[in-house]
Amino acid sequence: MTAAWVAGTTRARALARRCAGPDVARRVASSPALEGALARLDATPYRRGVRPGQSLVEAQHALLGTLLWQVRVLAGWLPGTGAAALRALAGWFEIANVDALMSGGPFFELGTMATAWSDLRNAPDLRRALAASPWGDPGGDDARSIQLRMRTQWARRVAAISPDTRPWAAGALALLVARERFAEEHPVPEPPADLVGSRTVRAGDLAEFGRRLPDHAAWALRGVRHPADLWAAEARWWSRLERDGLALLAGARLDLGPVLGAVAVLAADARRVRAALELASRGGHPREAFDAVMA
Repeated sequence: MTAAWVAGTTRARALARRCAGPDVARRVASSPALEGALARLDATPYRRGVRPGQSLVEAQHALLGTLLWQVRVLAGWLPGTGAAALRALAGWFEIANVDALMSGGPFFELGTMATAWSDLRNAPDLRRALAASPWGDPGGDDARSIQLRMRTQWARRVAAISPDTRPWAAGALALLVARERFAEEHPVPEPPADLVGSRTVRAGDLAEFGRRLPDHAAWALRGVRHPADLWAAEARWWSRLERDGLALLAGARLDLGPVLGAVAVLAADARRVRAALELASRGGHPREAFDAVMA
């Protein structure tokens, strides 16, 4: 145990306690207009970036920017191994930046959480820049090839952090492959066998795909037989992430566990509030509708 781990885990628990929480998110979702919903976030950590008068897209980006800022702050309190784990988790934001680079849109300020963003942002040839980076060659220069490669590589990195993160990464990758193959009906490169198994490539439908998954990935698709039900599987993934995060925060551990738990809980909270803002922008929804979406 070092002073940095003591400080880092203390900071992690403090950040997690400041989440907006389900009740605030429900009130945001029930607001009859976006402006009122934004005002409800003034007493939460999201006030750092969310402002009155923002569009839905601007507010949602600012909300996720607050999550990234929390991760960056937390990394500053940790020893090198802890900061490296958070950099791996923050790979999602670098993927989002590359998506924005290809489609147009605002970027996240990654700071020390970047993997290769400074090289990718101004690269005349994005595929070549990715191939020279830890992300690796996407196998094509089209947006879909790049997105699939980066997300697959991100899953590998997150799985390698600890046994706690492995089922999160494997479940997320299983959902990605299932969505691409059976909902979008796109061919996908063979996914990493250590995460989703070697037998899944021969699955003829979604139900068979789920049965062929190893246990650490199968949980995300258990009981899902039709592509139309993948939204429920995604909601299950987020529910487990938050539940696991809360479990990691419990007790008196002074190691990476509470740090991972805090990031999981913060991410789930940001996702919930982000969805609530979208519901408010559509005129507000009753509590029952919000709970159904977030179940």
